[in-house]
Amino acid sequence: MCGAKAGGPDASTIKPGETTIQGHVTKDGEPVVGYVRLLDSTGEFTAEVPTSATGQFRFYAAEGTWTVRALVPGGTADRTVVAQTGGLAEVAIAV
Repeated sequence: MCGAKAGGPDASTIKPGETTIQGHVTKDGEPVVGYVRLLDSTGEFTAEVPTSATGQFRFYAAEGTWTVRALVPGGTADRTVVAQTGGLAEVAIAV
């Protein structure tokens, strides 16, 4: 079980200048509630957050190549994302 705040990202938590990876998870075209994991370039688990009711998630991370893994009832899906220092990397994950 994840210790992150339930409900996914909150706009008030945006940190200007931070390296941010965020997005949403869908299944069969609809937002889905589940968990999203952040894996480093070697596949090592780094963090996990729950999605919001609308499937949204957000991580603050270091610059580099990351794998974002969605875990929802009935499926999983991975997406690779390259995060730039101070930038925003948007990820859409369809399971």
